[in-house]
This record gives sequence, structure tokens and C-alpha cells, in this order.
Amino acid sequence: MGDHSHGSPNTSGTVATAGQDGEEKFRNPGLPPHRPRLADTNPQAEKRAEKQVAALFVISIIGTLVFFIGYFGIKLEGGHTIADIRVQNLLLGLGTAFAMLGIGVGIVHWAKTLMPDHEVTEERHEIRPEEDRVIAEKMVGDIIEETGIKRRPLIRNTLLGAMVLAPLPAIAVFRDLGPLPGDTLRHTMWADGVHLTRDPSGTRIKASDVTLGSAFHVIPEGLNESEHKLEEKAKAVVLLMRLDPESLNPSPGREDWNVDGIVAYSKICTHVGCPVALYEQHTHHLLCPCHQSTFDLTQECKVIFGPAVHPLPQLPIAVDEDGYLIATSDFHEPVGPSYWERG
Repeated sequence: MGDHSHGSPNTSGTVATAGQDGEEKFRNPGLPPHRPRLADTNPQAEKRAEKQVAALFVISIIGTLVFFIGYFGIKLEGGHTIADIRVQNLLLGLGTAFAMLGIGVGIVHWAKTLMPDHEVTEERHEIRPEEDRVIAEKMVGDIIEETGIKRRPLIRNTLLGAMVLAPLPAIAVFRDLGPLPGDTLRHTMWADGVHLTRDPSGTRIKASDVTLGSAFHVIPEGLNESEHKLEEKAKAVVLLMRLDPESLNPSPGREDWNVDGIVAYSKICTHVGCPVALYEQHTHHLLCPCHQSTFDLTQECKVIFGPAVHPLPQLPIAVDEDGYLIATSDFHEPVGPSYWERG
């Protein structure tokens, strides 16, 4: 066996060991030498890069306009075909994609080709509020100057146009998600004399149909013919149950809101609006499957467990001369999540 003392890691100098001078073995290499880009040395390349950035911002603007052509230009109300829907979806998708892609790639290309790319390091200094404010102002000024936005009006103007138009498709899409706030949730299709009907068939319900312990999913009569069926159903859907009248504890003024133990409550959870659909007959509890909020029917759907903070709104009901269940008014409070204003 030969002598390996000169080639071992501990003696060859390739590995630092305890006792060795770390500063001597591992010196700070410093920053690599700066390599100028083509746009830094060639005015024509700089101008070309500027036009490319502006072109990308223009693509973003065109994408937004394509979105609005699909959104407003193609009407889907009555007589539309599946081809119309496909064309609209294509325009909406491509318009949104190019609107976001153009402005994103444009900013990246701008930074990589035209903004200063020198690496700098600074030592931390003591915190002095007034001096820091002056330094911060200078840094902001330097950043604005480095972007070159003041001396490149083509980029500045196209960027402003793209940034103004790019958020508009999102606003249009969010507007279509549902009704605006206000008193929208204070009014539903329920009113005095409106019959309670089964969901989804729309057939009327007699009081004699509701047996002890049973539960019905209920909608107002005429909902299936409504022009805004889904929007109205989301507010007006009701759970109908029958309990022993002796187990009810109505508050003053609500003694006649039930019919021989038959009660009707909004199906929309007052937490975040999930549909309450689980009824425990033996405990008289209604459960929301989303976050397990639990409401007690014997206490006017008071919350006894879970994150909901408001009871389910009760629908006052009565019986018409033919024995069918009817509402005597709309809900007396807004339906839905508790973050809406409640009177």
C-alpha cells in the first residue's frame, strides 16, 4: 500500500477542517463582471426592444377588446345555439388570456432588455426616520429613472392603456356571479297567498300531506315559470317540517306562523349560504353539511352549534280554504349569510 497522506481530504486542502483559517480558504469572489446587453450598446437594438415591449402592451389591449366583443357582441338571450355559446366562450377565453399574457410578458421583456441590470450590494445602516425618508424618496426616484418611463412615451402610454383595460374583464365576470348587495336579499317571491309547492315539481302541498317527522323541500308557486328562476330559487327555497305543536316555543307575535306544528324555514344557512338539507327527526335539529352549523327547530331555528350566528329566517304560513299551505307574507328579515345587513 502506498502513502496516501498527501492525497487525503484533510491534508490536500480541498476540505476545510476545524482549525483552518476559513477566510484564507474561502475568499469572497465578489460580483461577476457585468456583461452589457445588446440594447445597452446598440441604439437600434434599444429602439427595437422598446417597440417590442409596446407591441406586447398593445396585444394586451387587443385581448381586452376581444373579451368585450364576445361579452357584449354575442347575445345569448333566446334563439341562441350551442355554436354561439362556443364562439363566445372562445372569445372570452382568448381575450382574457392575451390581456393578461401581453401585459405580463411585456413587463418582463421591458425589465430584461431596457431596465438597468447592474447588481449592487449595500451595507445595513442604523434606522434614522428622517434620513430613511430621504433615502426612500431617492430610491423611488432612482427606480422611476431606471425604468426609463419618462423618456419612453411609447412604452408609458401603451402600458397605461393596458393597465386601465386589463381589470375590466374581471369586473364584468364578477358582476355576473350574482345580484348586487343592497336590499336584494330582503325580498323573495314569497308573499301573502303564495302557495307552497314541492321542489322541483311545483305541485301544491296540503297540510294533511305533511306528516309528523316529515320534511319537504319547498319553492313558491310560479318559480319554475320565472324568467330568473335560479336567482329567485337561491333566495326563496324553504324547508317544511311538522313537529308536535307542544314542542314548539314561538316567540310573541309568531304564535300563528305555524299550522298545527307545521313550520317553514329558509334553507339557506346564515353562515356562508350553503343549503341546509339534513333534518334529524328525533332531535328536531337542522344541520348544514358545509360547516356543521346546527339549528334547533323547537327554538325557532336558534343556532346551537357551529359558526353561524343567526337563526334561520322563518316563513309565516297558513292554510287556504282548500287545505293547501300558503305563505302569509315574505320573510321578515333578509335570507342568507350573516354578513348581509339585518334589521
